[in-house]
Amino acid sequence: MPLRRLPALARHVSRTMPWGPLLAGCLAGLVLLAVLAYVADHSRTPLSLAQVRVTFLPALAGLAFVARAPVRPLALAAPAPAWVTPAGQLLLAITVLAVTVAAQLGLVAHTSPPGHALPAIYPLLAQLTGWAALVAAAAAICDRGRYADLGGAVAGPAGLVVIGAGWFTPRVSALLVAPPATDLGATVAWYVITAAALAVTASAQRDPWHRYRLGRRCQRRARGQRRPGPPAPEVS
Repeated sequence: MPLRRLPALARHVSRTMPWGPLLAGCLAGLVLLAVLAYVADHSRTPLSLAQVRVTFLPALAGLAFVARAPVRPLALAAPAPAWVTPAGQLLLAITVLAVTVAAQLGLVAHTSPPGHALPAIYPLLAQLTGWAALVAAAAAICDRGRYADLGGAVAGPAGLVVIGAGWFTPRVSALLVAPPATDLGATVAWYVITAAALAVTASAQRDPWHRYRLGRRCQRRARGQRRPGPPAPEVS
């Protein structure tokens, strides 16, 4: 793809970006954490990183609407590959999520008493990155199906269910949640999950075809139908 097409492609990606659900989820989490920070200031109880995890969930619900190729039949006929648009939208979404997490951490630091250091945030960043990758993979898988228009509505709850199952399952949480897992162990585990989820997302985005499966009866009927042959020549 020539470089001269990049500005037009960037405008197309930004225009087709589902800004509404993404920004609504990010702002909802920020407003909720801001209310918690206001209460913490008056009660002199500093916020913890657990509030950041909870208030990041609305942003994940908005992310579920991003990993989708809009107007896929038209995208297949375009000179650029079909996966370019959802890949560009995911990059924009990652930037918005990074700004959201930075603002949330700033609110947590604002409520901390002077001279009090925050706990290690690299396990938290690894965990939130893994959560986002899981939701993006669920959205990309839903986009391959017949009901791609409902992909965000399906991928959002599905991703949150997977996250909740990993959080509350004792054997799984012992590897992913610190404590009881160590900070380094949880960080490595979440980045491994992130790599696997990104591989699934890339594989799903590169598949340009929706999977329609016919039943056995439909297949038999399709095989039994015969195409009409050419008309017989007229005899003079």
